[in-house]
Amino acid sequence: MPVTPHTASDVMTRTVVAVGWDTSFKEIARTVRRWKASAMPVRDREEHVVGVVSEADLLPKEECHDSAPRLVEQGRRPDGVANAGGVTAGDLMSAPGVTVRADATPAQAARIMAVRRVKRPPVVDDGGRLRGVVSRADLLKVFLRPDEEIEEEVRRTVVSSLFPALSHGVRVHVRDGVVTLEGHIRDTSLISLAVRLARAVEGVVGVEPRLTGEPAGRPE
Repeated sequence: MPVTPHTASDVMTRTVVAVGWDTSFKEIARTVRRWKASAMPVRDREEHVVGVVSEADLLPKEECHDSAPRLVEQGRRPDGVANAGGVTAGDLMSAPGVTVRADATPAQAARIMAVRRVKRPPVVDDGGRLRGVVSRADLLKVFLRPDEEIEEEVRRTVVSSLFPALSHGVRVHVRDGVVTLEGHIRDTSLISLAVRLARAVEGVVGVEPRLTGEPAGRPE
């Protein structure tokens, strides 16, 4: 039974289109066309990700096709025209590439993608070697988790932990990823914690607390 949290390696796409750092410009262009890949990881001979090459890195070559810019212009222009003289992936790539560790949680991966504004970062192991790529669609896979599986985890990791003496009296229902907690508890101050813990279970879309009881320390 899967447990929280999942990792990037659980949801990533393992089939990766990548190029070597010494791959030629024309071969990169062929690969982009063949696989319809807007960006690809660039690897060295030991499979380490050393950068990312994208369609945007190739376009300056076309822009300067008729008249190559002078070197001084290449150094001054902010739009990547300096790449126009590149002939290999190592010349053209953006480095260092934005990567996600294989043991990162989906939430951590999503944050990296949002902050660094990348759509399909490579996933690497502890040694920096390529293991896959993760996309926004991959991160949404956790929300396809069956309701029954979510219910079992909420009952095991939330209800049994917070309300061990009342674990059979607190009911858990899950429908379309929305968790409902029902029952009578002794300390209502634990409700907010129960909601936070349930919401942290992967695949949970929302939490509806329907728990009743008395605040701790209040006379019966």
